[in-house]
Amino acid sequence: MKTVFVVGHNGMVGSAIVRQLCGRSDIRLLTCARDQLDLLNQAQVDRFFAAHSIDEVYLAAAKVGGIHANNTYPAEFIYQNLMIQTNVIHSAHSHNVAKLLFLGSSCIYPQHAEQPMQETALLTGTLEATNEPYAVAKIAGIKMCESYNRQYGRDYRSAMPTNLYGPRDNFHPENSHVIPGLLRRFHEAKMRGDAAVTAWGTGRPKREFMHVDDMASASVYIMESPQHDYLGLVSPRVSHINIGTGRDCSVKALVETIARITGFTGAIQWDTHRPDGVARKLMDATRLTTLGWQASISLEEGLAQTYQWFLDNQQEFRA
Repeated sequence: MKTVFVVGHNGMVGSAIVRQLCGRSDIRLLTCARDQLDLLNQAQVDRFFAAHSIDEVYLAAAKVGGIHANNTYPAEFIYQNLMIQTNVIHSAHSHNVAKLLFLGSSCIYPQHAEQPMQETALLTGTLEATNEPYAVAKIAGIKMCESYNRQYGRDYRSAMPTNLYGPRDNFHPENSHVIPGLLRRFHEAKMRGDAAVTAWGTGRPKREFMHVDDMASASVYIMESPQHDYLGLVSPRVSHINIGTGRDCSVKALVETIARITGFTGAIQWDTHRPDGVARKLMDATRLTTLGWQASISLEEGLAQTYQWFLDNQQEFRA
């Protein structure tokens, strides 16, 4: 039986990985709460690894947030993410952990990367300014895994998910990402009986979204794929794999779907004075599909599940 340490098990991503792995007879799941292990403290992290015989690590812990949070707290975003991944990856190596999966984000790619974004686009252009500190930290994590693989022969892999949503998402009215933010706005507008909800831009840009349970399934699949198969798809300096659905939708379609799912029957008004952002942002998932995995949760099904989870847990999200 192998011991698998899921770092960040209380977050949206980490809890989804735990759901994927729990109940398996070949795995002893290891988790640790934040008040018991400070991932920013190198000595604490090293002692934790020394005290446990760990075979695999899923590194899902990170400081995350939407545009507002990234713009407001850039120092925290770069410092905390660099420290978390540096402490965990180095301690894993120091204590001879055989395998590790580092999870990043699609924001590692240049702002104007060719669509759909291939893994080879990394470090070929300027990053989006609003989340550059977070993106730089995640790029450093990829390069750290690559460096330990090259120098020490480790099997430390990296996966870059597209935009995620699902249970345990952040529904904060200011610091959330687009889907939880919209779900909450339309729900509250319905409850107040508002006549209309205003959305930003024209609704024409296209974006890709993935349910976090699909992402967790893909992560486990990538981690457990034979090393020969994984290495056949990557290179020593472009070693990560995109996790995406291969499909995108317009912002307009997303907003209309969320209105329908939440039961909002008022009007949707578009504030075209607000910026649209880039016209399209889609991950190229060719490496992942070649490895043998494809997403299975449709956007409408996933949004309905996420909204129900919000309804069941909305006491946690009182502003």
